[in-house]
Amino acid sequence: MSASVGLDRVLEPAGVLPQAAWRLDARPEIAADEVRIAVERLNLDAASYRQLATKHEGDGDAIRAEVLEIVATRGKMHNPVTGSGGMLIGVVEEVGSESPLPLKPGDRVATLVSLTLTPLRITDGLASWDGKSEQVPARGTAILFGRSVAAVLPADLAPELALAVYDVCGAPALTDRVVRDYEGEEVTVAVLGGAGKSGSLSLTAARLAGARTAAVVVNDDEAGRVRDAGLADAVAVADARDPVEVSRQVTEALGGPATITVVCVDVPGCEHGAILSTAPGGTVIFFSMATSFPAAALGAEGLAADVTMLIGNGYLPGHAEFAVDLLRRVPAVRRLFEARVAGH
Repeated sequence: MSASVGLDRVLEPAGVLPQAAWRLDARPEIAADEVRIAVERLNLDAASYRQLATKHEGDGDAIRAEVLEIVATRGKMHNPVTGSGGMLIGVVEEVGSESPLPLKPGDRVATLVSLTLTPLRITDGLASWDGKSEQVPARGTAILFGRSVAAVLPADLAPELALAVYDVCGAPALTDRVVRDYEGEEVTVAVLGGAGKSGSLSLTAARLAGARTAAVVVNDDEAGRVRDAGLADAVAVADARDPVEVSRQVTEALGGPATITVVCVDVPGCEHGAILSTAPGGTVIFFSMATSFPAAALGAEGLAADVTMLIGNGYLPGHAEFAVDLLRRVPAVRRLFEARVAGH
């Protein structure tokens, strides 16, 4: 068990799992149930990249230097401020004799586990990255454990596009599941951050599952993109950190509070607006790594809100295939992702 969950890779503090560890052993030699990946590209999660970009005022060299420092210090890409990381793509170099993962040398894969628990070594100084995007060309090695999750990249998608989808594939899969749990009821879904990667896929999943949807976005430009793509039944513009305004906009857009509110905004302070926007007996799904779960729990208590709050943990069985299928089935979503990747 200790090897399959990566406990042998923890350097400090002793006894915790890799995600909770401060520092991991990122040496490239593998144990019997490990897999070594030759890294090609990292995808920093949105909350982590936003924090770094804000801290360094968009200075790409400074952002790159801090990412290198984090990886060198911690043996993983685990932002100490946001507590988040991202994911990567690369080519399988070596598979241990006891690895349960269905991988073989030469497979080009995306890791579907967070960089916050993935032993990572960077060998090129990120020389091909300008520091101004979430997607990071990189060379180095990463280690997967027996209980890690990875997917072979689909042949019909560019690697950068697949990485962008896989980075958020847990969001639409869980949204679909929760909508379908309300079987027999009329379901409305509000997505805060509906123009982003996880938000656009969550809106699509909710509509295909039969829900009526509203996208809450931060400005008119994002509203125009969502409307042009036809992703939601209604679009509202509001700062997700303003709870009263968010609630008012959602209520107007849907004719009442949402049955389900999905939070995909990569800034802190959106918990109370999501709670106020949700009907009694409804569900709030938090996918943003900027979420303060104490603020959510105490805010719901203080508002006497009878809502179920879920942490989107990024994994459901079949979540990668589900998200890729959405991209294939809905051309407008694919165009949004391709534009985002091209912008990088």
